[in-house]
Amino acid sequence: MERLALSFYNHYISIGYEVKAMKFIALKDDIINFGKDELFLKNIDFSQMSKFERMAFYFSIPRLIKKVVKKHAITHTISFGDMANFFSSLSYSQEFKVASIHALKSVEFTNKSFFNKIFKLSYKTTYKRLDKVVCISKDIKEDLISKCGFKFVNKLEVIYNPHDLKLIEKKSLEPIENKNELELFGQDSILFLGRLSIQKSPWHLIEAFNLVLETRPNTNLIFIGDGDIHVEAFLKEKIKILNIENKVFFLGRKNNPYKYLAKANLLALSSHYEGTPNVIVESICVGVPIVSSFCTKGIIELMGVSSGTTNDLGQNIDVEAGIITPNLFQGKLGIPIDKNIINHEERKLSEAIISVLLNTKYKKTLNNNKELLLAKFNLEKVCKKYLEINS
Repeated sequence: MERLALSFYNHYISIGYEVKAMKFIALKDDIINFGKDELFLKNIDFSQMSKFERMAFYFSIPRLIKKVVKKHAITHTISFGDMANFFSSLSYSQEFKVASIHALKSVEFTNKSFFNKIFKLSYKTTYKRLDKVVCISKDIKEDLISKCGFKFVNKLEVIYNPHDLKLIEKKSLEPIENKNELELFGQDSILFLGRLSIQKSPWHLIEAFNLVLETRPNTNLIFIGDGDIHVEAFLKEKIKILNIENKVFFLGRKNNPYKYLAKANLLALSSHYEGTPNVIVESICVGVPIVSSFCTKGIIELMGVSSGTTNDLGQNIDVEAGIITPNLFQGKLGIPIDKNIINHEERKLSEAIISVLLNTKYKKTLNNNKELLLAKFNLEKVCKKYLEINS
């Protein structure tokens, strides 16, 4: 969502709008920055605050938002994700308010955290104060209505995430200057690009990769991104147990992930749930085929030209952008207790990865359908739709 916000910012600036980008928390090592137009409410992380300080900060956010809106004469605000949406709905400022929802919430809400309970309640209460609620896939909209009790259906609109495709292509052509990193992509390479989180369940990918090595031993699995320190610790422990430490590499966050993506043989996702993952569009843009779990029906909208495809039968399905494998979610979110189980879905994931590594048809099919797959993500059209009043 940070990269998405930056895409919006750059486009609106390019057509002459005055734009301010507000972060709740801004840190020195933030990858995404907005220069002179960046505003922030705090410059220390939540981990550095006491419980009292954190609670006081939460209560202050709606007032601070209203103050910023008034000071800069803001006419429209766009918020990204539940936290920003919720506080925008509480701010009592009078601008045109657009919220956006980026994940399958019924799955996310199986985690009964305090904020998840608050967010679910807000779908029936404070979201009344928002003017438009953007869902980034049809599946997310249907999920909000049928499984989350979303009350204000007339405010919902499906708008796909925009992408500055020309910029992605340009950045993908930059060279990888680090010699060691470049060598990793000299062999067959599987790339995971995103946040290391419970939602992304990257342990499934590691289990599947271990099976891949049985037939493709000269293959590397590369992670780009940071995230939950507990998830990362669990992954590294699993890698050690499987004795594949020399085949799995963590490169951290990168200012330009596209140059790495362009060098990979395939992008792999093993998420429990998603909305419409930006990284899939980015991978299509640079011509790299994708293997993804059936983490949402929205995956079909991204990876296939036809929306009639389903993957409820527990089998791998070829689509124009790669292969969709069976769903990996087992009904409960969290780091798994059993560290040594290989399930049917992980085997299917490994089979799909091997298929893409062995067969150049996947890359050819993707590139033949690239223009059609990317048509719905036009940055100019999407940014315009966000600011339009719902009919």
